[in-house]
Amino acid sequence: MTLKVSDIGEKELVRNIISHSRDITPDDTAITDFNNTNLISTCDMLIQSRHFPGNMSYFDMGFKAVTVNVSDLAAMGAEPIGFLLAIAIPKDMELEYFKEIIHGVLNACSYYSIPLIGGDTNEASEIIITGTALGLTDKPLMKDTYQKGDLIAITGNIGLAALGFEMDTFDNVYVKHALKPEARLKEGLILKDYATSATDITDGLASELYEIKRDGFGFMIYEDMLKVSDEYKNLAGELGLDYLDLILHVGEDFELLFTISKENLEKLPIDCIVIGEVTDSDVVELTLENGYVERIENKGYEHYVSE
Repeated sequence: MTLKVSDIGEKELVRNIISHSRDITPDDTAITDFNNTNLISTCDMLIQSRHFPGNMSYFDMGFKAVTVNVSDLAAMGAEPIGFLLAIAIPKDMELEYFKEIIHGVLNACSYYSIPLIGGDTNEASEIIITGTALGLTDKPLMKDTYQKGDLIAITGNIGLAALGFEMDTFDNVYVKHALKPEARLKEGLILKDYATSATDITDGLASELYEIKRDGFGFMIYEDMLKVSDEYKNLAGELGLDYLDLILHVGEDFELLFTISKENLEKLPIDCIVIGEVTDSDVVELTLENGYVERIENKGYEHYVSE
């Protein structure tokens, strides 16, 4: 049987690339020694039919293209220094729409204080935007350097975007998170001096937990610590959706998931939500509100997987 890329998915493809290159750092970004500090570099490709909801404006497409890259810098605790934009568009696209995308890009660059320093344009059958973000940090915040007993925390509520993707209306916090995500850059710059590890939540909490898991370590997440509101549960139920599935397996929140010692949590100068702890169970588990414990399934948003 001949394997196809859809049989293994994006994460396994990336692991294959990393296994054949000793120069790639298996973290949220690349890390390169540079002038007595570290150059942090990352790139993300967004394709209109897969990454931009039908009700997303062209401005928000451009803004998101910057956000997804800056979010990786935030997860490393890096100060942004430059953004490169590569964009492919249909040749019959209205010029005004193109200008709206660029306006969104420039607005986001201003918001995150990351200058647009170059890029490329090309033609495609749909909008494809690839961003590359560069940053600097003297102390990269890695994603798997936690220890047993560390607390697991997030910089804000998760699952909001997941619910927003399922709603038609524009006027609520859920759709806002889905269409106008923001990177937690300021929080990342602070966390690098307090957290023991960090990553950003793009593919879902469960997927990110498995992504950072090391052999011999486990994670216990507590449902009551996730602070899921009754409104959220009710709205998910009205849409015929499982609220825990939305929170654990969808993603696109761009909150930071981090671990921190109990001592440093008391000193942390930013708000966060503690959701669990690092254990030595070697499994990823969830304690439900009723006290039952169940394994969290390793799944999340995955490119190249056939539906």
